Amino acid sequence: MRSVPFFISQCYEKPRKVLRRFSGFFFGYLCTIQLLKEIQKMDTLSQQPKLDAFARLLTIMDELREQCPWDRKQTIASLRILTIEEMYELADAILENNLPDVCEEIGDIMLHMVFYAKIASEHGAFDIADALNGVCEKLINRHPHIYGDVVVNDEEDVKRNWEQLKLKEGKKSMLSGVPKGLPAIVKAYRMQEKTAQVGFEWDNTDQVWAKVQEELGELQYNVQNQAPHADLEDEFGDVLFALVNYARFIGVDPETALERSNKKFKSRFEYIETHAPKPLSDMSLEDMDALWNEAKKIEKV
Repeated sequence: MRSVPFFISQCYEKPRKVLRRFSGFFFGYLCTIQLLKEIQKMDTLSQQPKLDAFARLLTIMDELREQCPWDRKQTIASLRILTIEEMYELADAILENNLPDVCEEIGDIMLHMVFYAKIASEHGAFDIADALNGVCEKLINRHPHIYGDVVVNDEEDVKRNWEQLKLKEGKKSMLSGVPKGLPAIVKAYRMQEKTAQVGFEWDNTDQVWAKVQEELGELQYNVQNQAPHADLEDEFGDVLFALVNYARFIGVDPETALERSNKKFKSRFEYIETHAPKPLSDMSLEDMDALWNEAKKIEKV
């Protein structure tokens, strides 16, 4: 495209030609602006049902907080355990790949988030807009490769940048963002994942497995030598920590893997209970093991 100075330089020699070119240029510019406005309008229309649904939830929350005795009584502290329960229900639905239940649990959790914000607004602390704008600003600041001029090659670059930006925001440690209340296996996984971003990491899977075997050897040694209970606990914890790291290296989520094993154990033992010809206390281990193997075969069908 020719520049504006070009048009000016030609005005004295070819005024009509220049005028036609400039008119065409300007018309194209206006068409582009109008097209962008129409696209933006379409995007807004596609978002409107979602915005309406969220506004409906806010309205219902206001009504419940004002009119329902149970909802009026709730505090941020009283909702905590209920929120944890809802999160586990969502986790179960995800593990079972039950999308209708995932949808339902997302709604329940969204209700809790709106509930917390409503209570906070009543105390003049913050409202839902503050929370949403806060996370939007955080996402923009931590994605300079999208909203800035930073260049990344892959997702590992993105994660490294994320952790470095958190430190610049005032975090004293890369691990300070790991919640204290996380389940131990999840916490171990997240800490290992975060420290790996700065190179605190084994080079390959063989080294990680060697560490697992080393920790198993130390545990076995302490067991054989009847070490104090505290020492056994420490060594057992080291084994679990090393296994979590190995799981991470081979691409396995250890929490999900263990939960799947829990579900298999529960299903198989319930099969034993259902098909036992007599009370379990009267059965031998061999008899129960035979039913266990039957349950395993049924799972594979």
